[in-house]
Amino acid sequence: MSYMYPIIKADYLQRTRSYSFLITLAITLFIAYSFIPDQNASYTTLNASGYKGVYNSAWVGYVSGIMTTIMLAYFGFLLVNSGIKKDIDTEVGLIIASTPISNFKYLMSKQLSNYLVLLTIAGITFCVSIVVFFIRGTGYPFILGNFVYPYLFFAVPALFVVAALAVTGEVFLGKRSVLQFIVYFSLCGICMGFINSKSGAETDGVFDPFGLSLLIKSVTQHINTHFNEHITKVSFGFIFNSQKSYKLFTWEGLNWSALFIGSRLLWIAFGFVLIYFSSLFFHRFDFKQSVHTKKKTKEVFSTGASAKTLNRPIGLNRANLPAINFNYGIYPFVKTEFLLLIRQGKKWLWLLNAGLWVALCFAPLHIAYSYLLPILLFLQVTRWSELATKEKSNRVHYFAYAAYKPLQRMLPAQVLAGVSLAIGLCLPVIIRCALAGNSYGVVNIINGAVFIVLCAVALGILTGGKKLFEVFFFLLTYAVLNKIPVTDYLGSLPHQNIPLFMLIILGINVTLAVVSLMTRMYQSRHL
Repeated sequence: MSYMYPIIKADYLQRTRSYSFLITLAITLFIAYSFIPDQNASYTTLNASGYKGVYNSAWVGYVSGIMTTIMLAYFGFLLVNSGIKKDIDTEVGLIIASTPISNFKYLMSKQLSNYLVLLTIAGITFCVSIVVFFIRGTGYPFILGNFVYPYLFFAVPALFVVAALAVTGEVFLGKRSVLQFIVYFSLCGICMGFINSKSGAETDGVFDPFGLSLLIKSVTQHINTHFNEHITKVSFGFIFNSQKSYKLFTWEGLNWSALFIGSRLLWIAFGFVLIYFSSLFFHRFDFKQSVHTKKKTKEVFSTGASAKTLNRPIGLNRANLPAINFNYGIYPFVKTEFLLLIRQGKKWLWLLNAGLWVALCFAPLHIAYSYLLPILLFLQVTRWSELATKEKSNRVHYFAYAAYKPLQRMLPAQVLAGVSLAIGLCLPVIIRCALAGNSYGVVNIINGAVFIVLCAVALGILTGGKKLFEVFFFLLTYAVLNKIPVTDYLGSLPHQNIPLFMLIILGINVTLAVVSLMTRMYQSRHL
C-alpha cells in the first residue's frame, strides 16, 4: 500500500479537481433530480403498463438507486477509461515502471481511483434522492434503509466491475478509444438483453450486475398479485408519454436474499480477476516503438559519422531549401485540419463508417434518419473531441496562440473542417430529404451537424479536455435513439412548431460559437 496509496490519491485528486469533473457533477445533479419526475410531468422513469408506484421512500430510493447504477454503468466508463493513457501522455508511467510496484498493484491502483470517482458521483445522487423524497414525497415516512440498500447492493458492486472493465479495456485495446466504446457497449447491450429475456428473469438477479432484473420481477409480481394483471415487462428509463393518468400502487421494496447478496460479492471478485488477468499482459510502459526510435537514432549518427569522414558539412544548407511563400488565408488551415480529422484513428474504422454511409443510401429513410445517422455521427466522437484540444494535448498551444490572427484563422478553420466532415457524413440523408421535398429535414440535419461540432469545440475549450464532450455526446445519442423529443438535435422526430425548433437549434449554435470565441480569446491573452 505504500506504493498504491500515492497513485490512488494523486489520480483521484487530479480527476476531481478538473473543471470537466465539476461540470459533470452539475449535470449529474440535474439528471439525479429528474430521476423522480413530478406527478404532472410528461415523462416517467419506470412504467409498468400504465402502473406507477406512489412516491414513498421505497419507490424513490430504489428507482433512484437503479437509475444511478445504469447511468454510471454506461457513461461512467467514458469518464474513467483514460487513467493509463494519462500516465503514457505525461510520461509518468516511465517513472512508475522504474519503481518496485508490480503490474497488479499498479492496475489495482488505477481501478480503485476509477472506482472512487464513480462512487463520488453515486454519493452525490444518493444525497439528491433523499432531498427529492422530501420535495416530492406524498406524506409517507422516511426510511433510510430504502435509500442505503439499493445503492449498497446495486451501485457499489456494479461500479466496481465498470472500473475494472475500464482498466482492462486500456490494457488490451490501448489508445483505440472507439473500439473500447464499441466492445463495452456491446457487452452492456448483451447484458441488458439477457436481463429482459425469460431466462434472465428466472435467475433472481444472480447473473445481473445491475440488479435490474430483481427489481423488475418484484414490481411485476406485486402488480399481478394485487391487480390480477399479467404484466411481464417494465419500461425503464426516461419515457416520454402523452399519458398523464397512471394507476398507482404502493410498493414496499425488496426482500434481500442471501443468494443475491452473495452474487454481489462474486461480481466484485470478478472485478479482481479482470485486474489480475490484465496484469499478465500489461506492457508496463515498454513499447516496441522505442526499438524503432533507437534504430533511427543509430542511423542518424552513422550518417553523421560518414559525412565527417568525407569532410562534408553536416546540417541544413539554406541555399538548398525551397523559398518561403507566405499565405495568410484560411484555406491552408481548413485543409490541414480536415486532413487531420480524416487521418486520425485506425484505418479499419473507416470501413465501418463507409458501410454505414452506404446503408444511409439504401435503408428506409426513417430508419436512416432516426437511427443510422446518429450512430454514424457518434462513431466520430474521438475525432471531434480533439478538434480544439489537440494543441494543449500536444503542448503546442504556445506556438498556436502566437500565430498570425489565431482567432480569425485557426479557430474558424477547425470549425469549418469539422462541419465539412459532418455534412459529408450526412450527405446521403440530406440528398434523400431534398428529393422527398423535405426542406425542413435538410436544414435540421445541417443545423444538427453544426451543433455537434460547435459542442465539441466549446466543451473542449472550456474544459481543456475531451472527456466531457464524449460523455455528453454518448448521452445525447442514447437519448436520440430512444426518441426523447428534447434531445432531437437532427430533427428526425415530428415537432408541433418546426420553424421554432430550427430557431432554437440555431440560437444554441450561435451561443456556442460566441462562448468558444470569447473563451479562446481570453486563453490566448492569458497564457
